[in-house]
Amino acid sequence: QVQLVESGGGLVQPGGSLRLSCAASVNIFSIYTMGWYRQAPGKQRELVAAITSGGTTNYADPLKGRFAISRDNAKKTVYLQMNSLKPEDTAVYYCNMRLGNREPHWGQGTQVTVSS
Repeated sequence: QVQLVESGGGLVQPGGSLRLSCAASVNIFSIYTMGWYRQAPGKQRELVAAITSGGTTNYADPLKGRFAISRDNAKKTVYLQMNSLKPEDTAVYYCNMRLGNREPHWGQGTQVTVSS
């Protein structure tokens, strides 16, 4: 059974940085497209960033330049580096793993709170 375990969330002041990690328990990690989504209270879940098996990345337009997604296939882990954090970045961040049209897998989420 595939499991995604996120870590690295927490409380940070505006302007600060956090790095989220998502470790996958899967035989072959490198073939999957990995993504980060977030959901703020009262809002829909939205894409933050994604990275394909070939390393191509895409980002939600408002987050370009502040967030960076990367992956380490040997460690079966995807990362989200978040810089210059703002209060509006406060949300639960979810890791997502998908392959083609198959049902994607989701992590349990990690809370990120940006507040002074």
